[in-house]
Amino acid sequence: MPARTKFSIASCNLLNLNRPGLPIYNDSDGWDQDVYDKKVAWTARTITEMPADVWGFQELWHGGALEDVFDAVQPDAPYRRLVPDGHVGQSIVCAGAVREDILVGEPEWIEAFPEKFRLESSGDDPQTSEISVQIDSFSRPVLHFRVKPRSNGKTISVYVVHFKSKAPARLYKEGWYRADRTFYSKHSAHLGYAVSTIRRTAEAAALRMILTDEMKGNDNPVIVIGDLNDSQLSNTLNIVTGQPNYLLSGLSLGGSDTALYLTATLQKYRSLRDVYYTHIYQNIRESLDHIVVSQEFYDNSRKRLWAFKGMDVQNDHLNADEHKIDGTSDHGIVRATFEYRPAN
Repeated sequence: MPARTKFSIASCNLLNLNRPGLPIYNDSDGWDQDVYDKKVAWTARTITEMPADVWGFQELWHGGALEDVFDAVQPDAPYRRLVPDGHVGQSIVCAGAVREDILVGEPEWIEAFPEKFRLESSGDDPQTSEISVQIDSFSRPVLHFRVKPRSNGKTISVYVVHFKSKAPARLYKEGWYRADRTFYSKHSAHLGYAVSTIRRTAEAAALRMILTDEMKGNDNPVIVIGDLNDSQLSNTLNIVTGQPNYLLSGLSLGGSDTALYLTATLQKYRSLRDVYYTHIYQNIRESLDHIVVSQEFYDNSRKRLWAFKGMDVQNDHLNADEHKIDGTSDHGIVRATFEYRPAN
């Protein structure tokens, strides 16, 4: 078991990484060999240029494709790839790559929401009608695993997530829509956006239940990384993080038992610029990919174990729109680095 003084973690959306010729959604042919080779080469180059102890990936269709990437990085690279058994192009999952000397135990993929998860209310007052949301699983299974960068340190629990996208849900297949297509066709976009938002919100709340159960009443270090498909001040992120208070002074005086802290915010407090983005849509630059950490990684926490050293984003490739031709991702790559420095 190592005794690392630095620890780094990164997130990368692979933009539907599947072996060539295999179907992706409604595209029966998927990637051709040339584009696939470019995707593998670009992803491998990114991993090489942004070394990290832990990688979290989204939009992986085929475990063999991730093997191709790491063979291009270095055939004997000391990473354990985290992919479900038998994952050969049938669906999208979150995946990972962890330096073998720090991985603890075996990974798990969480599909179902907690058994007691409920989104039901009879209304807060007489003017508020009842609401009931019937969602019981994640759109993309959450990858959960544990790492231990220091032999005499605590085990860190890592969650790799990919929430429902902002794209409107396709409602035209629904029976109620087909029964009155003339009426609903003019409302399909905003109703679809509403359904996507509700689903993403439910996923955030379900994950928050899992996180709270793991963190409350103890000092277990937790990190959540991935494509949350929402921006820093969104309700989605507020649910996941618990909206903690960021102290601007007073080292080792803050922290909260179940709070999670955005490394993007920690970076802003030590930077002259607060502009960074991981996605562009219709010329709108947003940060959809995040790394959030528990109080054990927060500089101003009285329970700090790891001090935040910095966050960097690789996003120059987003300035081109030909991601499906040049092999790049349509998301920026986010990495955060920490230094072992427990609070006094």
